[in-house]
Parts: sequence; structure tokens; C-alpha cells
Amino acid sequence: MPIPEPLPHADRLRAFAVFAQTLNFTRAAARLGLSQPALHGQVRQLAEELGAPLYRREGRRLALTDAGRAVQAHAERALQQAAALRATLAGQAHAAPARLAAGEGALLYLLGPSLRAAGVPLQCQVLDGPGALAAVRAGTADVAVTPTPPGPDLQVVPLARTEPVLQIPAGHPLAARAGPLPPEALAQVALVVPPQGGPLRARLDEALADVPWRAAAEARGWPLVLHLVTLGVGPAVVNGLCPQPPGTVRRPLPWLPAITYRAVRRAEPAGPAAATLWQAIAAAGSTPPSVAPSRP
Repeated sequence: MPIPEPLPHADRLRAFAVFAQTLNFTRAAARLGLSQPALHGQVRQLAEELGAPLYRREGRRLALTDAGRAVQAHAERALQQAAALRATLAGQAHAAPARLAAGEGALLYLLGPSLRAAGVPLQCQVLDGPGALAAVRAGTADVAVTPTPPGPDLQVVPLARTEPVLQIPAGHPLAARAGPLPPEALAQVALVVPPQGGPLRARLDEALADVPWRAAAEARGWPLVLHLVTLGVGPAVVNGLCPQPPGTVRRPLPWLPAITYRAVRRAEPAGPAAATLWQAIAAAGSTPPSVAPSRP
């Protein structure tokens, strides 16, 4: 029998798997406890060993090549299998946590009752919609909760539908306007917005393409965005699931599409903790949340 070529070293595969999830050397290096040069070196060595570039630069962003996506899927499967083997050998397979991938909004403001009802050990991954779906497909998450429409290869349960709203400091001129706000109401308004590259920012940029607005601040994460609104930095378009902080009002934005959250998993059976988590989340899917009324 011919002797096959050895697979890449596990450390390089793990480093690339984390980098591929973030596409950011700074965040990936911090998560791995490595220096950025060390992480660059591991990714470069992996590409040289496999004979193919694994990522490319698109303007100011990084993107995986086709080879990079294939290596990411392989790396995540290999790491998952290694972890399962270690757990089995240690007699701990029954204690494997349920791995949940979801955005910050879903974890903070939607899933609390379901997570309490499930009562199982959890491993939470904070990922955007496409990232959460990718984690389920790659086998690094058992369940995803995401507003990104999945494909037919995954099991889906609709959970909640919510409308984007404009959260406004009480002293801002827009706070005096009643009822839904049209896009032109945001002309010349300085907004608190998420950084470019995310789904909400993309929807805002498209919907306000003909409206001259500007960014008062860019911030990632609903708690920070809402805090900046309460400080009076500016209004912000937020998910209707977000709580309404004191000292603010909110107005509907009917020109932005509603968001439907879905629970997603692969068809293959998962472990007992993952099955319990899925049942608890799916059971809560029949009661959509409502947008809280604005305070005067």
C-alpha cells in the first residue's frame, strides 16, 4: 500500500479554523493566545504545505479563497472529531455541552427563557447570521439562531418576527415627531451605526442611498449602541427585540424589512444536550415578540 501524505499539523489547522471564523488576525490571535506574527506564520505555513492560497484581500477586508473554505470545513471537522474522541476516551461523552451559535441580539433578548428551560450545559458562539449557519454546516455548532435564510439542507423552525426601529435620545429633534419616520427624516442626522460589513449596515446603506446622513459613531453590539443613544451621541437603528432604555423614544421605520429569527440545525442526530436545547428553543417559536411602545 502506498503511504499517504501526512495531514497538516493540528496546531496549524486549529489556528486557521479560528482565523477563518473571524477573518481578522488581531481577534483570532487574541482568541488563540498567540502573537499576530505567530498566527501569520502558522497560516502561511499551512498555505505553503497545501500549495494553495487560503485567503485574499478585498479592499480593506479579508476573504477566504475556495481552497480556504475547503480547509476551514476540514479543520473544523477534524477538531470536532478529536474533541469527541478525547471526551469518549475520558468517559465524558454524555456531558458534552450543546453548542449554540447566534447573534448578540438573539442571545441577549430572545433566547433567555428557552435557555433556562433547556437546563443543559452550553457552549455559546456569538456569530452573525451567515457565520452561525456556517458553524452548523461545518459541525462546530449544534444549533444556530439566525435571521439569515438557510438552505434546504438544514432543519428550520421559525421563532420570532421583529421590526427595526429608530431609538432616539429624548432631547433629539426627531423625538418630537410622532409615528413612523420616512427615510428623508434622517437627512443630515448623525446616527450611531454598526461598522461596515454587517447585515444591518448593508441594509441601512442601501435604504438610505439617496439620503445624506452621517455616522456620529460606529459601534458593535446592542448594549454599546443603546448606551451611546442614552448618552445623546445620536439615534440608532436597532433590532425591535432590544429593550428601550430610559430617556429614549423609539419610532417605527416601515421602509426597513422585518427580521425573522429561525432556529436551525443539521438533519443528523446530535447529542442529548443539543437535542434538549433544540426542543426548548423550538417550543418557544410560536410567540413572536412585539416592539415595545415608545416612552414620551
